[in-house]
Amino acid sequence: MTANLSSDTKTSGSRSLLIGILLVVLGIVAIALPRFSTIFAETWVAFILISAGAAKLVYAFQTRSEGGFLWKVLLGVLYVATGLMLLFNPFTGVVTLTLLLGSFLLTEGVFELILAFRLRPRQNWTWALGNGIITLLLGAMIWFQWPFNAPWLIGTLLGVSVLFTGVSRIMLSLNPRSIDNPSASSPTDSAAST
Repeated sequence: MTANLSSDTKTSGSRSLLIGILLVVLGIVAIALPRFSTIFAETWVAFILISAGAAKLVYAFQTRSEGGFLWKVLLGVLYVATGLMLLFNPFTGVVTLTLLLGSFLLTEGVFELILAFRLRPRQNWTWALGNGIITLLLGAMIWFQWPFNAPWLIGTLLGVSVLFTGVSRIMLSLNPRSIDNPSASSPTDSAAST
C-alpha cells in the first residue's frame, strides 16, 4: 500500500515538475515576445467575452418567461459585440485593456491605502501600506505612459506571472515529501518516537 502511494506521489511530482518547466519556458517566451503575448491575451479575452455573451443569450431565451428578457438579451449582445470588437480591432482592444488595467490598479491602490490607515493600530499594518503604495505606483506608471506602453505591457505582465507560477511549481515539486523519504520526518516525530 505504501509503495503504491509512494509511486503515485512520485508520478504527480514528476508531472508537476514538467508543468512547472513548461510554464517557465512559456513565461520566458511571453516576456521575450511581449507584443505577441499581448495580442494573445487580448484575443483570449475576446473569446471569453464572446462565449460569455453567447451563454447569456441562451440563458435569456431559456428564461424569457421570468421577466427581464430584453435586458438579458441586451447584456448578452453587449458581451458578444465587445468580444467581436476586441477580436477584429486588436490594437484598439489592447489600448483599451491597458487603460482599464491602469485604472484598476489606481483604484485598488487607493482602496489599499485607505485600508492600511484603518489597520494602523494593528501590528504589521505597514505591509498593507506598502502594498497600496506599490499598486498605486504601478497604476500611475501605466496611466502616465499610456498608450505608448500598450503594445508590450499586458504581454510582459502575463509573462512575468506565468514565469513565477512555473518557478513556484518547480520549487514545490522539488520539495522532498516525508512519504518519499521516511528519514525526512519532522523533529517532533523523532522526539515522539523516543
